[in-house]
Amino acid sequence: MSQTVVRETPSHAAPGPRRSLSTRSLPKWAPLGFAAVSVVLGVGLGLVAGWESRIQWGLVSALFFVVISYTVTSAVENRRQAKDRLATSVVWVCFVLAVVPLLSLIGVTVSRGVKVLDGYFLTHSMAGVPGFEAGGGVYHAIIGTLEQVGLATLVSVPIGLLTAVYLVEYGKGALAKAVTFFVDVMTGIPSIVAGLFLLSIMLMFKLQPSGLMGALALAILMIPVVVRSTEEMLKLVPNELREASLALGVPKWRTITKVVIPTALGGITTGVMLAIARIAGETAPIMLLVFGSQLINTNPFEGAQSSLPFYIWEQYRVGSEASYDRAWAAALVLIAFVMILNLVARGIARWKAPKH
Repeated sequence: MSQTVVRETPSHAAPGPRRSLSTRSLPKWAPLGFAAVSVVLGVGLGLVAGWESRIQWGLVSALFFVVISYTVTSAVENRRQAKDRLATSVVWVCFVLAVVPLLSLIGVTVSRGVKVLDGYFLTHSMAGVPGFEAGGGVYHAIIGTLEQVGLATLVSVPIGLLTAVYLVEYGKGALAKAVTFFVDVMTGIPSIVAGLFLLSIMLMFKLQPSGLMGALALAILMIPVVVRSTEEMLKLVPNELREASLALGVPKWRTITKVVIPTALGGITTGVMLAIARIAGETAPIMLLVFGSQLINTNPFEGAQSSLPFYIWEQYRVGSEASYDRAWAAALVLIAFVMILNLVARGIARWKAPKH
């Protein structure tokens, strides 16, 4: 009878050394710590140096933040991570430098605008109210802004959209280059030039001031913005979508209206809103072509009108405490107007966007 011999495999008494792949790294809260230390150093240096400007304190703190982030990361981790941290720190500093003035502007406008902003202010005009006294409202300026911006949008959006479609889908040769050149030139036209152009037409044909003339000047300023933004959005539509539609025998015009434009609708709407925000605060064309009015005029085709930018300039020119309050309140209304338009546009773009 044979016996089975079992041989035991010798075991190692102690495991051999293992090479660790882990390296030292900073904790996740390190950027917040760097920021806190930078603020302390910036404020301390500002107090010691006697700097009265808080802007100087902020700039020095931002410089400390970038330097500390790079230095500590280079010492603890490695130079590659330090360069990455440096780029991230610069991005955050630029973001803060852009946001702080915006928040400051909004804060000042809200704090000073709410003094007289109420239902009475929004539903009454300045008819019969002396500019240096309290009272009155902004209703006539709101009506003028809505009508003038609305007419300018109705004129400029179809022209801008069709021009962009031509440049992207059909434009070739000298004509397309000429259109592109003039669109670029019109983008930089000052608002006063557009107002003077329409004013010369008014004088030639002996036309009276009206909201329509101001809307046409605003449309001149709005068209190049709509063309450029729409053109860029249409270029982002993949060519595969066009080719697939054309391969099915769909005409090109129907491909553009059913495939290309709906795909880029979100970006087009955003561009239109940017154009509206660009013209909503214009004052010079309104001064030249609409003349302003203290009364409520709901007819943009006849008679002088007011607008929110013109109302702000008008009240600030009076120079009294009451007029300053009305000017800040009107500025707050204008900001709210642009914000509401952007929210509505984003909702429409999301609603009309193609479903994936």
